[in-house]
Amino acid sequence: MLKNSFYEELSETNKYIIRCCFFIFFVNGLYAMIFGSLLPLLSDAYELNDTVSGMLISSHQAGNLLAGLLAGILPTYIGRKNSILFLSSFVVIGFLLIIVTGQPWLLLVAFFFTGISRGSISNFNNKTVNDVSNSSPAALNFLHSLFAVGALLAPFLVIVSTALFGSRGWQVSCMVVIVLILISQWMFSKMSIEEEQPHSNHSSKESGYTFFKDKLFWNTVVILFFYLCAEAAITGWLVKYFVDAHIMNVQQAQLLASLLWLAILSGRLLCTFFGDRLKRSHLLLFISVGASLFYFLLLSTQSFSVIVLAIFGLGASMGGIYPTAMTIAGPSIRKYPMAMGWLLIIGGIGGITMPIVTGILSTNYGIYAGMAAIIVAIIIMLLGVVAYIFFEKKRIENLAD
Repeated sequence: MLKNSFYEELSETNKYIIRCCFFIFFVNGLYAMIFGSLLPLLSDAYELNDTVSGMLISSHQAGNLLAGLLAGILPTYIGRKNSILFLSSFVVIGFLLIIVTGQPWLLLVAFFFTGISRGSISNFNNKTVNDVSNSSPAALNFLHSLFAVGALLAPFLVIVSTALFGSRGWQVSCMVVIVLILISQWMFSKMSIEEEQPHSNHSSKESGYTFFKDKLFWNTVVILFFYLCAEAAITGWLVKYFVDAHIMNVQQAQLLASLLWLAILSGRLLCTFFGDRLKRSHLLLFISVGASLFYFLLLSTQSFSVIVLAIFGLGASMGGIYPTAMTIAGPSIRKYPMAMGWLLIIGGIGGITMPIVTGILSTNYGIYAGMAAIIVAIIIMLLGVVAYIFFEKKRIENLAD
């Protein structure tokens, strides 16, 4: 780790917790992003039509959203460790069902279960790393960098498994995921985690939701909602935009989509290095402005070389926005178990909404109109960052007084 980094300041117990969270989030990224590669093989094996295939992805996203709420509530009743062990077990059941059955309704349940585990692990790891590292931007950026590494490796797991085991390769990929999840659960069970206070009749509902009165919590909500609007729409529609706009062929577009993820990973690693060396507000403003400018550049050109530059700059800028923004609401996340859940839920709604809006506009007015609409989300996100800088300046002035 870096000299004078957040890691060196941790106790041995917290260092173990951090290492576990990093590995587990890598696994989370691997299986969360494997469905794009699995779905065509799954559809062929079980003769699923496109409608059912689309419903499977929606079912996964629904489980992911629900998990944000469950992962905030359950720890107050059964404890954080028991809660994450229980919720993370759903992905094992989900992948087992995917392996053994082609019944559409059971597959919908399976994908829903994988979403529950994905969201609960995301909630737990973000909150735990935020708490243990004292809201270190470097820690959260490195955590999300490992998610990106898992996401990048997911297609290769399916490719290698298919090359080695033929038509059964996709099932082998599922088994590898199951083994990695079981290892993750064993690591969860060994963590020494400070538990939430048990729920009692004396605890007031107001105290549990006081974070809704925190302006920095809502500031974070605005930034994350519109960031995830932009991220989901860009990553989901980028290939189709290049092809439908006759800018490049499918193979070139897929190559640039991979470049975007590599750039996102690079951006997160850079924010890991600079996260504890720059003021949070300055870092967030720099990468948000960068994302805005590079996206404008992307839509304004058809030159392949300029597009490559814009894609890399866009990904590198986007990479650190989510984890860095998450630290703004750090005090609320540490104090209230429900805060992280609501951040993930509301942000997830943004990630579902914008791709649909882009699709509707594309159908009625053309693909360029759909992609141009993403600019609105980016601008509102940038305004949220400016608002945070204003709040931070006011806080410093009040402390000085």
